[in-house]
Amino acid sequence: MKKSVFGVMIATALLMTGCTDSGPDSDATPTSESAPYPDGPVTMTAGADPGSGFDLTIRSVVDALQKEKIVETALPVQNRPGGSGVDYLATMVEDHRGTNDQLAVTSLSMMVNQVSGLSEYGYDDVTMIARLMSEYYVVVTRPGGPLADLSSVIAAIASDPSRVVVGAAHDDELPFGLLVSAGGGDPSEVRYVTQEGGRAQSTALLGGEIDVAIGGVSEFVDELSSGNLTGIGILADTRIPGLDIPTARELGLDVTLSNWRGIYGPPDMPTDAVEYWQTALGTMVETPTWKQIAERSKFTTTFMIGDEFDKFLADTQKDVETGLQQAPR
Repeated sequence: MKKSVFGVMIATALLMTGCTDSGPDSDATPTSESAPYPDGPVTMTAGADPGSGFDLTIRSVVDALQKEKIVETALPVQNRPGGSGVDYLATMVEDHRGTNDQLAVTSLSMMVNQVSGLSEYGYDDVTMIARLMSEYYVVVTRPGGPLADLSSVIAAIASDPSRVVVGAAHDDELPFGLLVSAGGGDPSEVRYVTQEGGRAQSTALLGGEIDVAIGGVSEFVDELSSGNLTGIGILADTRIPGLDIPTARELGLDVTLSNWRGIYGPPDMPTDAVEYWQTALGTMVETPTWKQIAERSKFTTTFMIGDEFDKFLADTQKDVETGLQQAPR
C-alpha cells in the first residue's frame, strides 16, 4: 500500500509536540489588577453546525469554565456555520478587530482552508490564544449497511467511485483522500456530500443518504457507544481505549492523522483580555470537569500558549503546505 507522507508528518507534528503543558501556573486566577475584565458577556462561537467538532469543543469549554467557577460572566454560545469555519473567520477579522468580547474555536481546518485557497485568512490574521487538545479522525457507517468494513469501502471506491457516498466537512476530505490513495484509488473521484459535523453526518447515515462518514472521534462517540453507528477505521497509531475500532494501519492502509483544536480571538485583541483567557483556559484543563470531558470524548489535552503555541502553528502550517503539495489530486 502507498505510504501517506502527509499523514505521518501531521500526526507527528500534532501529537509529539503536543504532550507538554506550557500554560500558566494552575494556581493563578484569571483576574486583572487594572480593570474588572470581563465586564460583560463574552460570545463563544462555533463556526460550524450543532454537533460538529467545533460546537462540541466550545460548549465543553463553556461548561468546564462555568462549572468550575473559573469564569462567572455570561458566555453565550452561537453557531455560525459556513465552510468549516471559513465564514466566521472572515467575520472575526473584518467585524471584530480590537474587541475583547469575542472568542471562537478553530482547528487544523483553518490551515487547510487557507492553504487550499478556500479562505483568504489564516492564523496570522487573528489572535491565537491557546491550543486545547488533539483527536484522531474516525470513519463510521451504519450497522448492517452494505459496506461493513473500511477495507471494503476503500476497495469499492478504487474499483467504482460512484458506488460510495461519503459524508465529510470540507477539511475532512483530506484525511479520507489519504485513505483512498493508500488503497490505490483516486481521491479526486470520491463522491462527497458536504456536512459540517457529526450530528448531520449521523442523521444522513441512519437515513441512508450516505454510506460512510469521517470526522473527529468526539463527534461520533455517543452514537458509537450506543451502537447506533459502527466505527470501521481510526487514523491512530494504536486503538483508542474504550472504542473497539481497528486502526487504518491494521487494515493495510498506512495513514495516521489527528486534528488539533484551540481558541482564538479577533485581531488586535487587548493584551489583558488575551492573558485573562490564557490563564482561565490553563486553569480549566487541569480541572476534574475538563478531564471528565476529555475521557468521555476520547481526545488528548495538549495545552499550549505563547512561544510554544506560535512555533507549533508555524511548523504545522508548513507541514500542511508540504502535505497538500504532495497529496494526490
